[in-house]
Amino acid sequence: MPTQTPTVRLNQVSKSFGEFTAVSDLSLAAHAGRIYGLIGPNGAGKTTSIRMIVNITAPDSGSIELFGRQITAELQDRIGYLPEERGLYRKMKIGEQIRFFAELKNVKPREADRRIDFWLERVQLSEWKNKKAVELSKGMQQKVQFVTSILHDPDLLILDEPFSGLDPINVELLKEIILELKAAGKTIIFSTHQMEVAEKICDDICLLNRSKKIMDGRLRDIKESFGGNSVALRLNGGDEVLGDPSLVSKVARHSDSIEALLAPGADPQDLLRQLLTSGAVVTKFEMIEPSLNDIFIQKVKEVS
Repeated sequence: MPTQTPTVRLNQVSKSFGEFTAVSDLSLAAHAGRIYGLIGPNGAGKTTSIRMIVNITAPDSGSIELFGRQITAELQDRIGYLPEERGLYRKMKIGEQIRFFAELKNVKPREADRRIDFWLERVQLSEWKNKKAVELSKGMQQKVQFVTSILHDPDLLILDEPFSGLDPINVELLKEIILELKAAGKTIIFSTHQMEVAEKICDDICLLNRSKKIMDGRLRDIKESFGGNSVALRLNGGDEVLGDPSLVSKVARHSDSIEALLAPGADPQDLLRQLLTSGAVVTKFEMIEPSLNDIFIQKVKEVS
């Protein structure tokens, strides 16, 4: 992990609403130039954690630091926030809306206009600048809100389910921009319940379930700690070998491939030899890491 002062640090933070505990004793640290993923199912505590970081709601206990200090209005201006619950002024023109939000972050009008034109072109919405929000599709509106979150050039960007509702082309477009912002040294906190998305974009992760952290750290370290105990296969035949519990503990069949989870202590080379001996035609045999989804399920079972 990086050794510099974290951009965001939570220390034993808890938050309840009545008898419902939304976040319980959460500690984490997010650093500049990295994407930190808050990962977990809906209701795990991701959005409440984010709302405490941006000072929308206060923790019941614990402490939160931004840029090594307690939260202040000045520090909040260094944050860009895309909330999960989107909302634009329906009758207001897009360019005017973005300018309004830029003014709230103290961007001077002339500079705001320059940035608006740049970012609308970047997200392929230049021709919609003078349209009202009500005239835009849901995906277009989402891209507009993304622009409002980054227009003031924040040092910390917090994105709550940023790809929800976007088509694959626009998901790739936003991913590209997010990775560019990371390369520019920004700190990015990325919240999602989609494990496969987090796996592709995050450097560090915090797995949350039922208000509690169940694991955190560098994604690469976490995946390596679980070992490569699965094999991706493409073959004809070999069903009897795959059904041998001394070799394979679980088989998942996909449209054009098979994923076999090796039994404890099983040697993948032994599996390959027995498949070939059985007469199976093997066109793919690749050791693979466990997916983030598999890791999450395993950790939830361990702490349950």
